[in-house]
Amino acid sequence: MATSATVSAALPSQARYLAWRSVLRTIRQPIMIVPALVFPLFLLAVNSSGLDAATQIPGFPTDSYLTFALAFPFLQGAIFATNTAGTNLADDIGSGFFNRLSLTPMGGSALLAGQLAGVMVVASIQMVAYLAVGLAAGASFEAGVGGIPVLFALSLATAAAFGALGLFVGLRSGSGEAVQGLFPLMFVLLFLSSAAMPRDLIAHDWFQTAATINPVSYLIEGIRSLFITGWDGEALALAFAIAVAIFVAALGAAGYAMRDRMVRT
Repeated sequence: MATSATVSAALPSQARYLAWRSVLRTIRQPIMIVPALVFPLFLLAVNSSGLDAATQIPGFPTDSYLTFALAFPFLQGAIFATNTAGTNLADDIGSGFFNRLSLTPMGGSALLAGQLAGVMVVASIQMVAYLAVGLAAGASFEAGVGGIPVLFALSLATAAAFGALGLFVGLRSGSGEAVQGLFPLMFVLLFLSSAAMPRDLIAHDWFQTAATINPVSYLIEGIRSLFITGWDGEALALAFAIAVAIFVAALGAAGYAMRDRMVRT
């Protein structure tokens, strides 16, 4: 019988194999990558051209709405991570792959880590594409070269947070349709944030209140600060703290759902 020490030692190896499977499966499904790249860039083009007049509002933080709006696709792309992680896991449950894994010494944490690997690959591709397209279109990046690793770290942390949420829903429901049903709710949170306008310039009190209590606002503002301000310690700290808090809470919930799923299996 394998000891707990042996099982713990095997977890990195298990996670590596499952991660490789997740990455290959994601790469082989363009439907997982192409919409997550094209749709946010399309909305960026529409918003930056249609809302450019907003830069004339007194107190607007930049004279380029493209620069202001460039944080939007990073968050929108992270929301796609919910679908990617949750749908893939739900497919594994539906196809019986999860049942077969449950008969092996595979650890639940290895499965969760492996599933998130595909999300991280898509998120990395997205970040490079969004930044390259935005800078090529004329957006500024005040944080400079040193801010690029911080941007990538924050974006990956955000994608991991939403990906962990997708894992929880996928494990809890076992249904890809249920995971996809979460997508509109995520978009509501995105549009009820400070994505389109700084919170202090939102005219309607109810909208400003919603944006203030919406954690997505602070994720967007952390990313946006690197483009507009350069280095805003408070905005970055809040964004990282919220991303980590969502990730820890969602991953913990996914762990409990995993144990419940194992028992039922």
